[in-house]
Amino acid sequence: MAKSKHYYIRKTHRWLGVILGIQFLLWTIGGLYFSWSNMDEIHGDFQKRNAPLLSSNISLVSPTVVLDTVKKVHRIDSVVSIQLIEIMGKPFYQIRCVGAVQSKANHDHSMQAMNHLANAETGELRGPLTKEEATEVAKRRFNGEPEVKSVEYLIGTNSHHEYRENPLPAYAITFVHPSKTTVYVASELGTVQKFRNNKWRIFDFLWMMHTMDYESRDHIGNWLLRAFSIFGLVTVLSGFALFFVSSKWGRKGVAKLVKND
Repeated sequence: MAKSKHYYIRKTHRWLGVILGIQFLLWTIGGLYFSWSNMDEIHGDFQKRNAPLLSSNISLVSPTVVLDTVKKVHRIDSVVSIQLIEIMGKPFYQIRCVGAVQSKANHDHSMQAMNHLANAETGELRGPLTKEEATEVAKRRFNGEPEVKSVEYLIGTNSHHEYRENPLPAYAITFVHPSKTTVYVASELGTVQKFRNNKWRIFDFLWMMHTMDYESRDHIGNWLLRAFSIFGLVTVLSGFALFFVSSKWGRKGVAKLVKND
């Protein structure tokens, strides 16, 4: 017995539905979490204290003095930014620049990003934050009186790390808190970069499933997502086609075609 034309449409629709069903479920779960979540809580804004302000009575040296000091240490090609920041109650200049670094292998020079901290009152350069200093900076920015659970020094992260694509090296200070919050402090910049808590981690995982970017999590133009979008469109269109050929109007149309043949 010959199989009807809509048999193949139904079979295609069924298999596409099986393949896409799980992904559609993940898209729906992710969409629900995104739309029902408070983004301020996900970003940890409720846990952040405002950055301490500096007194207007401080006496500051010119940034030019600091730049001249940096030039004695490194060959600077360009300045990215100079910012006045506060570190444990004292004013510092945060200098971000690009300079030439000599390779030990072939003695060639390459341009690299450089970060420096300098005492804004004296112009004297200082080194990156120590573990104890970074911990104190994190505690001053965390709302309440948190207890430190652990401190980790990061010199590199992979594409799935919650601190990916942020300034390194950095200290990851995790606090004893129901949200399991970790505060990341860039040691060479002297400032807090990110707050990461459990709600953000759930958001990040669901975002990866939503974008189907299993390598870097943030690339929404990947080919897997594009392919599933096309499969989804085919599934919907095959469903409409199946509805039409299975309806009485579709059956009448098919019968007329058979009769005319």
